[in-house]
Amino acid sequence: MHCDIYRSSKKDEMYLYVARPDYPNDEGKEPFADVPDLLQVAFGRPTFVMHLELHEARKLARVSVLHVLDALRTKGYFMQMPPEGLINPNATAPEGLRGA
Repeated sequence: MHCDIYRSSKKDEMYLYVARPDYPNDEGKEPFADVPDLLQVAFGRPTFVMHLELHEARKLARVSVLHVLDALRTKGYFMQMPPEGLINPNATAPEGLRGA
């Protein structure tokens, strides 16, 4: 399954995978035709990142390729949300460099 990946203008590390089942014979097709309007509004302006050919043996950094393939086949898109827990908004500010 071929897909294009886009980065969100509204949320860091949010990506939208868009299926391209007819690649390379899909020139002129609206890439976001299968993505609901509300999701497009929440996603913001998409910025093209890369084109990928996905298959069961391919590894992806943050999501299961099987989960992505299933969503691409059934819905035509997959939304990768930012990872949770990397930044604690309630953490105290660092005191600076000690012993420097």
